[in-house]
Amino acid sequence: MKREPILNIPTVTGLMIGGLVAVHLARLVLSPEADFKLILGFSFIPARTMGDAGAALLPGGEAARWWSLITYALLHGDAMHLTVNCLWIAAFGTPVARRFGTARFVAIAVLSAIAGAALHLAIYPHDTVPVVGASAAGSGLMGAAARFVFASEGPLDMLRRLDPLAPLRPAAPLGVVLRDRRVIAFTAIWLGLNVLFGLGGSLLPGIGGAIAWQAHIGGFLAGLLLFPFFDRGTAKRREDVMRALEEEASYHNGSS
Repeated sequence: MKREPILNIPTVTGLMIGGLVAVHLARLVLSPEADFKLILGFSFIPARTMGDAGAALLPGGEAARWWSLITYALLHGDAMHLTVNCLWIAAFGTPVARRFGTARFVAIAVLSAIAGAALHLAIYPHDTVPVVGASAAGSGLMGAAARFVFASEGPLDMLRRLDPLAPLRPAAPLGVVLRDRRVIAFTAIWLGLNVLFGLGGSLLPGIGGAIAWQAHIGGFLAGLLLFPFFDRGTAKRREDVMRALEEEASYHNGSS
């Protein structure tokens, strides 16, 4: 009997996690001064994006006002921060990548990172504290996954049988999804934990500073609300998978 691998995640999800790990490992060989300069150049700093006086003196100059809306997601405070986000992306990015494919997966993750930075900016427009981490992107993948993983015969119902069609089942409209008790409970618990950690994150082991929970919420809302725009190609993807499964079945039946 063929056994499924323990870590059965799509290639793009693995590459995303591998990229985050590679960036963090590369920073370990830098001097403290060089690493600090890198953080200032690529982290998201609201005051810089707002063009506050003195922000232009930060590394990266004018261009960093815009690239930092994305590049901050590549940086992490420490190994614990990185590990949590990688596990988060593996859990919620896997069903989304199987549903969307590489291009749409990357697009929704990037837009979720931008949305997370945007909401943080809206609340703290002149803050000078650097924001780092892929949490907003991971939250966006979670928001997108919430639109379909709880569906009947969806990924959660098919965990014991890795059905390739499970992540591709038609998704219910947002109004229906938001009335699902499992979605409501899941979202309420997640929001509660974000607020709790946001208020006391600096006291948690492995977390050196406050958690930008507003960015998490911004990313989550982006994934939840933008889902239909990215889901338009899923019907064709489902047809392609069904055709491939039928061809595989015909081949096995013909060779048996």
